[in-house]
Amino acid sequence: MQRLLGEEVEEAWPAAESHSDISGSPDTPGVRALGLARVSQTVASSAREIRVAAIQHRDAARTARTAAAPLPDAPLTRFRARTVGLPQTTEAERLVVQRIGQDIFRAALMDYWEARCPITGITDPALLRASHIVPWSECDDAQRLDVHNGLLLSALWDAAFDTGLVSFANDGTVLINLELSAAARTALGIESALRLPNLRDAHRTNLSAHRARYGLR
Repeated sequence: MQRLLGEEVEEAWPAAESHSDISGSPDTPGVRALGLARVSQTVASSAREIRVAAIQHRDAARTARTAAAPLPDAPLTRFRARTVGLPQTTEAERLVVQRIGQDIFRAALMDYWEARCPITGITDPALLRASHIVPWSECDDAQRLDVHNGLLLSALWDAAFDTGLVSFANDGTVLINLELSAAARTALGIESALRLPNLRDAHRTNLSAHRARYGLR
């Protein structure tokens, strides 16, 4: 019986080898290293898939919450309430009123985008910028304070968007200006950039104007 068991074990090992592309004994250092490398690759791939799924779930939840919540003209109402009666004769007085509007606009974007850059995930307030899609100088008060005319972007993405080096398609896909350098692409993380979520039709209208301004399609 002992001999037969031994024979069975000896016959099992070649059979196992026939199902593997790894040659040599499993105790060989090179074989063990290759096996560990494959395990590491599998774990890393699984981790990436889990991260992507988590991000997609998060964005879907945000989209649902945003779609369910109507957006009243509260920013414009607050602006008018805070600036009624303020003089706007001198440049300094007009700057005070403008600053009030910008602060209200930023607060509205922080609320809409949940205080997070939707492209990078950055949440540090000091690194977030309230970006107008249609420039402030070309808008009336209503459009200046409309959350559909704004994006909450990290400082580097804000600079790139404001100068037309990047824009967004109607589905949120990042569009790149040919003038954007390789170094800037790397710094922005263009290759791994997520699509801009939570876009409404009013966003898309304004983004269309932004793309046309800088010749992006």
